[in-house]
Amino acid sequence: MDKILILDFGGQYAQLIARRVREQQVYCELKPYNGISCEEILREGYRGVILSGGPMSVYKDDSPHFDPRLTELGIPILGICYGHQLLAWLCGGTVSSGEGKGEFGRIRVKLGDGTLFSSLPEEINCWMSHGDSVTVLPEGFRTVAQSDECSCAAMENRERRLYGLQFHPEVTHSKYGTEILRSFLFKVCGCRAEWTMNSFAADAVASLKEKVGDKRVLLALSGGVDSSVCAALLSRAIGSQLTCIFVDHGFLRLHEADEVEAAFAGSGMNFIRVDAAERFLTLLAGITEPEEKRKCIGAEFIRVFEEQSKKLGHMDFLAQGTIYPDVIESGAVGSAVIKSHHNVGGLPEHMDFGELLEPLRTLFKDEVRALGRELGLPVSLTERQPFPGSGLAIRVLGELTAERLELLRKADAIFRQELESSGVNASQYFAVLTRDRSVGVMGDARTYGATIALRAVETDDFMTADWVRLPYELLARCSSRICNELSQVSRVVYDITSKPPATVEWE
Repeated sequence: MDKILILDFGGQYAQLIARRVREQQVYCELKPYNGISCEEILREGYRGVILSGGPMSVYKDDSPHFDPRLTELGIPILGICYGHQLLAWLCGGTVSSGEGKGEFGRIRVKLGDGTLFSSLPEEINCWMSHGDSVTVLPEGFRTVAQSDECSCAAMENRERRLYGLQFHPEVTHSKYGTEILRSFLFKVCGCRAEWTMNSFAADAVASLKEKVGDKRVLLALSGGVDSSVCAALLSRAIGSQLTCIFVDHGFLRLHEADEVEAAFAGSGMNFIRVDAAERFLTLLAGITEPEEKRKCIGAEFIRVFEEQSKKLGHMDFLAQGTIYPDVIESGAVGSAVIKSHHNVGGLPEHMDFGELLEPLRTLFKDEVRALGRELGLPVSLTERQPFPGSGLAIRVLGELTAERLELLRKADAIFRQELESSGVNASQYFAVLTRDRSVGVMGDARTYGATIALRAVETDDFMTADWVRLPYELLARCSSRICNELSQVSRVVYDITSKPPATVEWE
C-alpha cells in the first residue's frame, strides 16, 4: 500500500494527524522525530512526510530538529504548526516569538492561491495553537494564507513540493481541514485509498494470537467503550484464555456498577466483579492534588489485579483499553504532560505481570467505536459516552469524602437525566463538585453551600472539543432541580471553555 510517514515532534495532535490520514483510507506510520533516518525514509518508499506540531520553539538549543537533508529527498513534505516552523527553519527562514499576540482556538484565515487550497473559500475558520510565527520566509517559498495576527499562516514551495500550515487541519474545528489534507495526500503525493478498519481488526487479531500463544490474559474492564471493545477483540483472538476483572472502586456514577455487571452477564466471557469502594476511598483520604489522585488510583488498580491474578493461578498478561489520547495527554510519546491518565502515567513502576497488552493504544475514540462495530458490538455500547477510569474521584475537586462523592453522584445524575430527556446531542456531559462555597438564600435564611459546575462538549476525537450551546431553559431546569433536591448546593454554573485551552475534565 501507498504510505505516509508522520514525524512526531511531541505535539498533542500528532496521532490525530495519523487518524485523519487513515480516514482517507491511506496507510500511515507515526514515528518519533529521532526514530528514523533520511536513508530509511527513502528505503521505505513513503509517498510523503508530515511534520507534526510540538510544544517547543525551533530556535531553542534543546528543541527537536530533523536532518536538513529531508527537504532535499524529493519527497513531498507538509509541516503543521511546529512542523511548519521547522520546515521554514530547515530551509533557511526565520521563526520568532512575539510577532503577534499568539493565536489559540478558532481563528479566521484568509487563503491565497495555494496548491492545497484549490476550490476553497477565500476565508475559512481554522484551529490555531501557537505563540511563535514564521517571520522571514525561506528562499523559493511564498505566503499563501494570513490571519489578523499571523502574516504567514501558510507557505509553499510548489516546485519542491514543500508546504507549511501554521494552523491545524487535522482537528475537526478547522472546517476545511479534511479537504486540505486530501489535497496533500492525493493531489501532491499521489496516494491511493487502500487502508480500512477491517484490515486493522484482522491484523490485530492475528497479532494477539501470535503474541499470547497459549498463555492467559487478565483484562482491566471498566465497562466503558474502550475496555469493552478491547474485551471483544481479545475474546475473538484468544477466547477462554481471557478473564475480565471489573473493579468497583466506588467512584462510578449512579447505579453504574450494577449496569456494567448486567451488560457482561450474558456475554460468555469470564467476568469477575470486585467490590473495592472502601479500599479506594481510604487510600485517597486527605489527597487533594489531581495528579496524585490519578497515580494513587492507577497503582491501586494494579494491586487489585495482582491479587486477583494470584487467586486465578497467575495471569501472564495484563490487558487495558488504553487509547491514544490517554497516551498523548500523559506525555508517554514525548508530548507535554497534560494529565496523567490512571492507566498510563498512573501505573506503578513494578507490576506482577509478564507484559502489558494494549491493542487499542494507537487508536482514537471514534476509531475504537468503528472497531467495535466491526467486531459486532451493539450501538448502545459503541456509542456510549466516555467516563474516566478514575471516575468521580477527579470530578470531586479537592478533598474526597463519601459525603462529597454522594453529593456529586446525585447532581451528575440530575444533569444527565435532564440532558438526555431534552434530546440535545453532546459527546460528553457531566457535573463537577468544585472547591468553592458561596452564599445563598433559601426560605429567607442565609446558606453557604457548594458550587456545582456543569460541562457538556462536542467532539469526535477528544483531542479537541467545543462546549455545547445548551438551551437556557434546559440549564434553568438543571439548576433548579440540583439546588432544590440537594440542599447542600447553593450555586450552579456552566463551563463554556473549549479544548484547548481547557481539557474536557477539570482535573
